[in-house]
Amino acid sequence: MASTRTAITIGNFDGVHRGHQELFRRARAAVGSTGSGGRVVVLSFCPHPMQVLRPAAAPPMLMDFPRRAEVICSLGVDEVVQLEPTRELLGQTPREFVASLIERYEPVIFVEGEDFHFGKGRAGNVERLRALGSELSTNSEPMYDVDVVEPQTVDLSDQSLVVASSSIVRWLVQHGRVADAARVLGRPYEMTGTVVQGDRRGREIGFPTANLETPCLLPRDGVYAALAHLPDGRTKTAALHVGERATFDDTRRTVEGYILDWDGPLAEGGAEYGWPLRYEVVGWIRGQIAFDSIDELVRQIELDVTETERIIARHRQRAGAGVQLSTTRKQVTA
Repeated sequence: MASTRTAITIGNFDGVHRGHQELFRRARAAVGSTGSGGRVVVLSFCPHPMQVLRPAAAPPMLMDFPRRAEVICSLGVDEVVQLEPTRELLGQTPREFVASLIERYEPVIFVEGEDFHFGKGRAGNVERLRALGSELSTNSEPMYDVDVVEPQTVDLSDQSLVVASSSIVRWLVQHGRVADAARVLGRPYEMTGTVVQGDRRGREIGFPTANLETPCLLPRDGVYAALAHLPDGRTKTAALHVGERATFDDTRRTVEGYILDWDGPLAEGGAEYGWPLRYEVVGWIRGQIAFDSIDELVRQIELDVTETERIIARHRQRAGAGVQLSTTRKQVTA
């Protein structure tokens, strides 16, 4: 048997919301700290299995896998394993799937939510998982325990109560309710990606932008207060525009951030494009407006920048009293 006590939890974990966080907390509590021989392993499907089974029905991505793994590890997890949803893997029976995990990890406990399903056709559930612990055992004792975690509820700004889920996060983000999405996530919604060249209209009117190419779900079209996380670790305030640019009759949906108090990468000897950037979307400012002139647009952007500074100042003040995500690096396995 393995010298460590290993807890496993399996899922997509897209967004790493409060429900996921409770799974990780319970898994850690079940096996103890890393120093005492406990190990928590998260098996995360990426891409979503629906991308293989029914691509047209696959939900949009909230987080790319590297960022997902980074956040999961910051929550006390020892190892994050990327499960590629091949047809071979998805075609395993519940028994075959669990047997393969026992052989590789020798878990003492599985920690899952009430709606957990696994195996071909989603035939397995938490009751089947518990039964397999006895069926696969070579003695009278089950090979592992199963801890079923109850749904985690979150109160939104309109006083409604929702169950934390990736689906509700997507809905909130798509409706521009990023403050409520942050309540479900336990932190602001974010988009990661690469800075690409735009049409450079922003610099022509005095507001150069860092345009983000991202696989993450875009919020509802509008203007947001955001934080820009630069590659060197610095964090800057940013006024973020998402969506079409009505004033210029441009129907492409883009993500453009005017990063305050920064002269850009060229001024620091860096490349203008091709560098990684993460936008943390903190607050909604306004919807799309088609202006009659560039002067009107510039005046509105100035107002947007002022509002961005106000929202971010309040956000930093609140965050200062809270606990920030750890940047401790743990093991990530593809």
